[in-house]
Amino acid sequence: METITFTANETDAGLRLDKYLSVQMPELTRSFLQKLIKENYVTVEEQSVKANYKLKPAQIVSVTIPPPEETEIMPEDIPLDILYEDKDLLVINKPKDMVVHPSAGHFSGTLVNAVMYHCKDSLSGINGAIRPGIVHRIDKDTTGSLIICKNDESHLFIAEQIKEHSIKRIYRGIVSGYVKEQKGCIKGNIGRHPTDRKKMAVLSNGGKHAITHYKVLEQWKNAAYMEFCLETGRTHQIRVHMASIGHPLLGDIIYGNSKNPYKLNGQTLHAMTIGFLHPKTKDYLEISAPLPDYFESLIKKFRQIS
Repeated sequence: METITFTANETDAGLRLDKYLSVQMPELTRSFLQKLIKENYVTVEEQSVKANYKLKPAQIVSVTIPPPEETEIMPEDIPLDILYEDKDLLVINKPKDMVVHPSAGHFSGTLVNAVMYHCKDSLSGINGAIRPGIVHRIDKDTTGSLIICKNDESHLFIAEQIKEHSIKRIYRGIVSGYVKEQKGCIKGNIGRHPTDRKKMAVLSNGGKHAITHYKVLEQWKNAAYMEFCLETGRTHQIRVHMASIGHPLLGDIIYGNSKNPYKLNGQTLHAMTIGFLHPKTKDYLEISAPLPDYFESLIKKFRQIS
């Protein structure tokens, strides 16, 4: 078991312990952190406290990561498009319509089921029983590069890069409408939608700091092929940011048009390139996933009609 320590500063004063840890350890879910606190794996000044404990400046918070629980999620022999693999991690090209980890209604056919079969017992257990190896994720209908960690050391090293926003993440997408600015930067805090809790939104008050850089690769009459570089990594960030400036991703029925004239299965978004420092060698790795066939076909269609 590994113990990680943090020191609360002046700006952390008054924060609930579980909220503080969710900021310090964004790779872990809030519910998992609350579980650790409840089971006394978290201490403040070497004392067990509750999740709603309010921190004081300079207090030492210690988090012990317990051994992974025995999981009931079953390995499944699902083909994987592996872009890179070694003894510490692998990078997967996730297909469309695949959920990353099990959740209510999705306990089979997920990426986790597939990597459990491929990696056997070699997966990090930090994110709990139903998320072995998962250090970050992309939406069900988003395709592309995803890192899977095979041990806790690699998980923590990659998670720290995600927390510091030092991982390079380049996405490709097709948006609706004519984009006037050929390149730009969208800055807007993202948080839970005030009335629809299943959606995220750009908020004037609250939410988490979010920055998306974009540039137009090809402009057609009613759509544009674009590249996005994430400076932060918030839930649905690109989808929410592009919708906020009037150019939702094609096929995005949540943030865009509910009508689907191109018969798309979800948003046209692809996590093309991911770059990071390797947890063991500390060398920089940059891995790219080719565009899926449906994406290439749609680009050709727009080129023909423009």
